[in-house]
Amino acid sequence: MNWVKWLVYGLRVIILGGLLSLIAPIGVRVTLPPPQMVETEQPQVCVHTRLIDEVQEWVIQKSLESVREMGADTIVEFFPWAYIEYAEGVYDWSQTDLILRHTENQGLRVIARMGLVPEWARPDPDMQMTTFNYLPDESFDEFADFVGVFAARYAGIINDLIIWNEPNLAFEWGFRPVDPALYVRMLRMVSERVRQANPNAQILAGALAPTIEPIGSVHGLNDVIYLEAMYALGAADYFDALAVHTYGFTDAPESPPGHEVLNFRRVELLREVMIQNGDPETPIYITESGWNDHPRWTKAVRPSRRIAYTIDGFEWAEQHWPWAEKVCLWVLRYPRPTSSYPDNFTLITPEFQYKPIYYAIQSYARGWDFTREGLWQDPPSD
Repeated sequence: MNWVKWLVYGLRVIILGGLLSLIAPIGVRVTLPPPQMVETEQPQVCVHTRLIDEVQEWVIQKSLESVREMGADTIVEFFPWAYIEYAEGVYDWSQTDLILRHTENQGLRVIARMGLVPEWARPDPDMQMTTFNYLPDESFDEFADFVGVFAARYAGIINDLIIWNEPNLAFEWGFRPVDPALYVRMLRMVSERVRQANPNAQILAGALAPTIEPIGSVHGLNDVIYLEAMYALGAADYFDALAVHTYGFTDAPESPPGHEVLNFRRVELLREVMIQNGDPETPIYITESGWNDHPRWTKAVRPSRRIAYTIDGFEWAEQHWPWAEKVCLWVLRYPRPTSSYPDNFTLITPEFQYKPIYYAIQSYARGWDFTREGLWQDPPSD
């Protein structure tokens, strides 16, 4: 009889569901400990995190515990416009609130990076042919409104806002022709909204990428030339600090800068531009930096050398760059492996395996004994 067959089938489903519930992993319950405080001897040490895409709360908590225990008192985190205002005037603050609940609990300062354009702000037909980094001129006002709303909501919790990321690279500018004039126009609109929303906010401009691309390149524009253009366009009135990315690649941190060289000290060329434009008091935040130790990337170094260069880089900044408020390493960890060279920028694996460089930075930042002797040696010559 058909009803008996369906009854047996239903009982099997119920039994199977019960068995699966017994073997399914139990969700990790997250409780907040008493408010924490960062112990550090090196307040310039900072790290970029990637928490906005994390699904599980315990991962966010453990990541931020790791930052605090490493001795960094500040993180840079991305808060994408496209994630939060997913429809015009409709906001989802849940992930941002969750992250900030844990940063506050761990005693960490947050530098927020603003960017990533929702589909509704990329009108048809352009939307079908553009990336999430494409910000049309007609959407500058909407982006400025969003950053103003963000600044007001988190006033006193987040007071440092990076306006866009690497606008001097074509990829990060939505594959539009790189244009300092457009960026400055957008920066002006955003700064007006932010200063109304939170008078204590600090606007970080640029987050310029290190590149020697010449004028007219389809890939980007030399960061020094781009910054010169920003000042010529009056951008100094619209920001309180300059965000800069400076990577070491294969050079030691003390290697001298040059206009045709990409290395750690390239930021000094940008500092010279600021001085030449009568802006010596404005600080620089290095919001991405570091070295990579991938075994097959041509711009990487060996793991032991990466450790030495990183610590030497922090010491160089401490001794020679009084204008550098923070030196933030890219990156603490990724939510999942990239299966390529970016994995070798991390300090912790997705599985929370702490790399030797994490412990070296921890020793340096917290003032523990640290020695470079034998840390790395050049291979014997043939």
